[in-house]
Parts: sequence; C-alpha cells; structure tokens
Amino acid sequence: MIDRFDLARPILGRLPPEAAHAFTIRVLELGLGGGPVAGDDPILAIRRFGLDFANPVGLAAGFDKNAQVMQAMLRLGFGFVEIGTVTPRPQAGNPRPRIFRLPPQRAVINRLGFNNHGLDAVVRRLEAWRGRGGRAKGLVGGNVGRNKDSTDAIADFVEGAKRLSSLVDYLTVNVSSPNTPGLRDLQRRAALTELLSAVRAARTMQVPVLVKIAPDLEDSALEDIALSVTESGIDGVIISNTTITRPSTLPRDLAAEAGGLSGPPLFPLATAMLRKMYKITNGAIPLIGVGGIGNADDAYVKIKAGASLIQLYTSLIFDGPGLLKGLKTGLAARLKADGFARLEDAIGADHR
Repeated sequence: MIDRFDLARPILGRLPPEAAHAFTIRVLELGLGGGPVAGDDPILAIRRFGLDFANPVGLAAGFDKNAQVMQAMLRLGFGFVEIGTVTPRPQAGNPRPRIFRLPPQRAVINRLGFNNHGLDAVVRRLEAWRGRGGRAKGLVGGNVGRNKDSTDAIADFVEGAKRLSSLVDYLTVNVSSPNTPGLRDLQRRAALTELLSAVRAARTMQVPVLVKIAPDLEDSALEDIALSVTESGIDGVIISNTTITRPSTLPRDLAAEAGGLSGPPLFPLATAMLRKMYKITNGAIPLIGVGGIGNADDAYVKIKAGASLIQLYTSLIFDGPGLLKGLKTGLAARLKADGFARLEDAIGADHR
C-alpha cells in the first residue's frame, strides 16, 4: 500500500470508517500491500524485554484486532506489531456508528467496545502463521482484554495469557479502554497488582508482560500503577490508550460523541504522562510511548521523554503506511544530529 495509498485515499475517505478499515485489511490479506522495505538504519536497533527490535516503531493494538495481517504490516517496515485487543469470547462491540473521523485535527473518536473474533479464531491464525515460520519474520505482541458481559475479569485475562503466551513475543494487559464499562477500575493499585500477578502466573511461556494504561489518570493514580508494576514484577508499561477528555479545538458536535479520542490532540496529554512515569520509576521500567505520533519529531519527543519504543495507528488513517519511511529516516537523522550513537542513549534524555 506504500505505492497505492495515494490512489486509494479518495475512495477510503468516502467510505464509512469501519468499511474503509475492512477494505484495507482485505487488501493486505490478499498480499497487495507492497513488497518488503529496505533495512533499517542500525542506530534504530534496540533490545528491550529480552527482545531485539530492528527499529522502535510499532503498530498499536486496534488495527489488526484479529491477527489477520501481522506479516503484511511487518513487511511495510514496522519494528513490531501488536494484535488485539482480543477477548475470550467473540463479541460484536458497541452499536454503530462508533468511529468518527476528525480530518482537520487528524484525529479519531471511537467507541468500538473490543469488537473481535475471540480467542479461538485468533489462536488458529497465530498457530498457522507460526507454522509458516512467522516467529523468524518479526515481533508480534498480543493485547488481551475482558468480555463486556464477563463476571470475572481476571479469569478473562488469565485465559488470554494462557492461550496466547506460547504464540506471541509479549503480552499486553489492556485495562485502559474507555469503551468497556468498569475496565478502567482495574487500574487501581490492589486490583491491578492482583490482575498482573495472575497474568504472569498464567503464562505457559515466560514472555514479557506489559500493561496499557489510560492518559486521564491523576498523579496519585499514576504512582499507584508504578507500585503495582513493581509489586507484580511485570516488564513494561504502554502509555497511553485513548482519552475521554475533549480539547476545545474539536468541533462541538463530534466532541459530544462518547468514546476515546486519538491522534494529535492526545499527544500532549499522553506525552506528559509518559514523562511523569519515567520520572516516578527513575527510568527503571521500559515504557512504550503511544498517542498522536505522526512524524519523526513526534517520535523523538516521546523517546527523549522516556519511551524505549513507540506505537502508532491513527496517523496511518490519514497518511497511510508511507509515513513509516520518513519517520524512521528522520528519527535516525535527529539522533545523529544530537550526537547519539544509538537509540538507547537518547531514551529519557530530557530528564538528564
């Protein structure tokens, strides 16, 4: 799609958001997304969670919910891909319409509600991909959540960990989507420590475990999460999910829509939280920066604020996968211009 996105952009823009996404997934499944890209500049390589990343730019959860196009996205140049969020049982999600584009702000509001095919379907696809040598083709994480009507949230996350841990390179515990009632309550210290400890214990293979948190937390809640992460012994934190806040710059009618906001309006809030978490933990816990990244400057700000890795999704809706090449090339150039010999040396530079 690197060569074809500009041609397809007018068509995709006229389609309803979910139809455009379904069309894109189908094109990628058919192998029409373009060939492999050139190798990455070695300055971008980094090792985290015991894993070697050729570059720090990952695809955030939500794009490939059902593990359908991992290889296609890796071929486009992502350093890693996170599938999901997947729940134990399939679920349709919230009523439509539930995705709203905000083109002037290059943003999106969604209230999808963990719509996905369920663990059985995702496990089958991952097993088939691994059987074709997928483990040697790139890094894939699995983002797990709870069913909306579940009466035992921990049991849902435990089942996800049990069934996916042998098929992915890391697990992400998603307790931060604003579109599943009660989910964000699991970010409280006691509940989160119990949940994360249970997920770690449930793994059939000792893959890294990360937790994805909301950007709308008070400082005291962020400190509690840092304690929970330390107490449970998990490997990292993804900062952040979408926000329920609404900047005054948004159109009034769309700002009134329920759901999580992503894209550039999320960038300041998510980046501020990233800085705080890095400071609270003294840089001891690896962080993945997400929220509003659309170019090399955005990526570099996240890294200097404390991110070891970054993820994006919303910017793909407006710019397509062609943005990856410029982002990675620009990031490498900024590292070199500032005298860094490797990405590792720039992480948290703003705090020094």
